[in-house]
Amino acid sequence: MSHIVFFSCFEKNPPTIPTLAVVWLVEKITGSKVIIDWHNLGYSILAMKLGSDHPFVNFATLFEAKFGRTAYAHLFVTNAMRDYLVQKWDLQGRKLVLHDRPPHRFHRSSSQEIHELFIRLKPSLTLQAPLRGFLPESSAPYSTPFTHTASEQLLTPEVSLDGGSAARRNSIEYRAKISSSSIPPVSAKAPLYTEVQLPSRRPDRPALVVSSTSWTPDEDFSILLEAIQMYEVRAGELAGLHGKAENTRKEQSRVGTLPKLLVIITGKGPLREKYMQEVAKLQEKWKWVRCVSLWLEAEDYPILLGSADLGVSLHSSSSALDLPMKVVDMFGCGLPVCALNFACLDELVKDGLNGVVFETASQLAQQFEDLLTGFPKTPRLNDLRASLSRTSKRHSAPPVVDTSRQSAGPGQEEWRWGTWEENWNLTVKPLVLSDLSGHDR
Repeated sequence: MSHIVFFSCFEKNPPTIPTLAVVWLVEKITGSKVIIDWHNLGYSILAMKLGSDHPFVNFATLFEAKFGRTAYAHLFVTNAMRDYLVQKWDLQGRKLVLHDRPPHRFHRSSSQEIHELFIRLKPSLTLQAPLRGFLPESSAPYSTPFTHTASEQLLTPEVSLDGGSAARRNSIEYRAKISSSSIPPVSAKAPLYTEVQLPSRRPDRPALVVSSTSWTPDEDFSILLEAIQMYEVRAGELAGLHGKAENTRKEQSRVGTLPKLLVIITGKGPLREKYMQEVAKLQEKWKWVRCVSLWLEAEDYPILLGSADLGVSLHSSSSALDLPMKVVDMFGCGLPVCALNFACLDELVKDGLNGVVFETASQLAQQFEDLLTGFPKTPRLNDLRASLSRTSKRHSAPPVVDTSRQSAGPGQEEWRWGTWEENWNLTVKPLVLSDLSGHDR
């Protein structure tokens, strides 16, 4: 009885040179079947550095087309990339779209996780000079700038005079006030052991915005910088209008208020120092906004995303055919995004459903205002977040393997958020198993 040994070689592209040629050679020698996972185009990344007319970019384009064209199957991160490559290079083999999804560790963070994260981050945040006097006072391990464990009913009169009721702590005057070192704010004073409760989010916390960037030219940080400058001005204007309103809840409710805004930028790259020096000079005079850059441990990054109120993506794509993985990670953590628009972004970010799309700094600043007015009560932001909590329904029927050059038209496919395993089982698993079963017969 003869046995046929079958295996597939999965290749993620890029990297392209020399990987595609090596995999192509292995395919020819061993008779294996190659599946290429097209995440972006290698030559388009080179073109950003060398220019589209550079001889090496032209060589890379021909190389990628030659050794990528004849794979057994092709996986694409977007419909747009599939259609483009099928038309441009006449790709052979089977073609499927497999949208990225994050691993299980990306999820909405619990109050306990947030509390423990900011206790770990306290040394890093303490070193950030712009944050001194900006964040609410806290006393680890009982409180952080974003969480506290003490019951409000058990606070001492001294604390109550400063913090007062929850409504008072949410007032514009309280948010604008720089905490005094002589009067402890909410949660700053350590409670008795028997009074400690599970952590909860502080009502006087700043709104937390997170953006992950590689600090490279394909992510224009100046858009975010200009937007937070506009937010600083607008928050001050609204604070002034609120202060002029008659001292009644009804009158003040007519004037929207904005919270203090802490923007945390993660990642490293060549333009980091340039922009953060510019930020440092600007925020010396800011009252409502702080922007800091942090490098996080791998296990802390998902927790930070899951702790944030809003994410920002400045990704513009070298090919305009791939999708920003940072947005995928944010969605996995239940974090709505403000995303810079480009050609195929609508395959991931549905404007007004799971996030909002901007093209200019003024649009981004307006989105901050629309989504954060009245913080921490943010109904519009909650609606966006709710769409990310509805996971896709499991389907027993496998998808049809697409070998055509046409993608579904706008609105033909209902957006839903599923796990990585669901996407894999519905798309790639049937492809692999169908060949295995065929060889077993």
